[in-house]
Amino acid sequence: MIDAIADFARLARAGYILARHDALVPREFAQLAPGPVRLFGAASRIGAKRRAGGRTLRPGERLAAAFERLGPAYVKLGQFMATRPDIIGFEMAGDLGRLQDRMPPFSQKEAARAIEAAFGKPLEALFDDFSEPIAAASIAQVHRARLKSGGDVAVKVLRPRIEQRAAAEFRAFGRAAKALEIFSRAARRLEPVKFVETLKATAAIELDLRMEAGAAATLAEDLRDTEGVLVPGVVWPLTARRVLTLEWVAATPISDLAALDAKGVDRKRLARSVIEVFLTQALHKGFFHADMHQGNMMVDDEGRLALIDFGIMGRLDEDSRRTFAEIIHGFITRNYQRTAEVHFKAGYVPKGHSVDAFAQALRAVGEPLFGKAAQDVDMSRVLQQLFDVTALFDMHLRPELVLLQRTMVTVEGVARALDPEVNMWEAATPVVKSYIANEIGPARQARRLTRAAAKALELAPRLPEYIEQLGAAAERISNDRLALSHESTRDLAAALSRQGRLTRFALWFAGAASLILAAVLWFTR
Repeated sequence: MIDAIADFARLARAGYILARHDALVPREFAQLAPGPVRLFGAASRIGAKRRAGGRTLRPGERLAAAFERLGPAYVKLGQFMATRPDIIGFEMAGDLGRLQDRMPPFSQKEAARAIEAAFGKPLEALFDDFSEPIAAASIAQVHRARLKSGGDVAVKVLRPRIEQRAAAEFRAFGRAAKALEIFSRAARRLEPVKFVETLKATAAIELDLRMEAGAAATLAEDLRDTEGVLVPGVVWPLTARRVLTLEWVAATPISDLAALDAKGVDRKRLARSVIEVFLTQALHKGFFHADMHQGNMMVDDEGRLALIDFGIMGRLDEDSRRTFAEIIHGFITRNYQRTAEVHFKAGYVPKGHSVDAFAQALRAVGEPLFGKAAQDVDMSRVLQQLFDVTALFDMHLRPELVLLQRTMVTVEGVARALDPEVNMWEAATPVVKSYIANEIGPARQARRLTRAAAKALELAPRLPEYIEQLGAAAERISNDRLALSHESTRDLAAALSRQGRLTRFALWFAGAASLILAAVLWFTR
């Protein structure tokens, strides 16, 4: 009961701040609301701030400003809302997409206290130098420091009491989401409760910096053989739940196009690299950086793409990766029928709809994009058509794909900023084809044959033992003078015969599979 009162109080406060920014029932959309809501909206806008910098702010800009004032949980909510233009509209999604994860810093003294509490030592015993905050986000802030052993590091420290504040805000979000599902039929298809649960789970991982350290180390291992990529190493002795220490990356932000040009960076190649690195993570590893915006990517002096900030990571299981790859491959090859079949097989489209009709809808989306550069594609129209298709075929939000979809949109935007002429399909083709060859094509089948052969070889030596056990059982039956029907006797004889044939088959299969494997590897090398 107390929690419920507190949650509604938080939601009421949020409503007040939204109203002060005319973001609760925006004037631009008021005519679409029922009469009582219009009256409430008119009252809420009295005294609202709608202008800044000498101009009237758009609804999305006002909402972003309100979220920034409301704090970290709302900033995260706004960032996730930006991935759903089907719900909020493209203009508002664009405004929220520019919602910066930047907040006022807390003091250096508070950061020092958190570090000393984490390691039980004074700051001076851990670092030779410790700077003022150089970046402050909604969850944590970063300081530059120098180790006692030499070498610069980046030290990330969680905000004071951020865990308690985030937990309370997400509990309130959950209560509001449940109410939406109860009272709004349209909202049920969008599954707001699952959306909030995904957001909450992501934030929970961000609030334990040991998890981020583990993610950084895992990603570094996954990408160690990928040319032109840098993931900073973790300084484990100086990492704890509320403190993360990483190697310092001396590099140029990917958003500073003038500086990149001055360094002679090939921006066209870099744009393709951003796409390839993302797809390599998502497809080949199933573990990907899910916050690849411009602020989290840099280029070092060797021209490598450096990734930082590993608080938001995504995972795809093997089935999801295969489905994702086949869908992209279907669009690349313009095989819309196969793409539609993959959607149905994965359960993305509910039963009862026509595969052929869905393939036709996908063709209408894909054909206008084929062979076009990014600058020639109106992505807002493409996305609107995609969202129309999802509504037409009752496709629900897939929580496990939220981060993937969000990251794809972000990566596409970064690539376009670097090179307006980038062709997303061409950039994606090598990585997708490589995955298809390894995981769906002959190489994958060869690996399956190898595993089957190993199982057969493992089983073969034990088959004589099984035959002896069956023979002993038959003898016991005979000794006990139990009457067997003609059918039972015939079945037992057949079973014994099958075991002998199975022994021979297992040995033959092991040899044949080895020959087949050698042939496949020869022709696919």
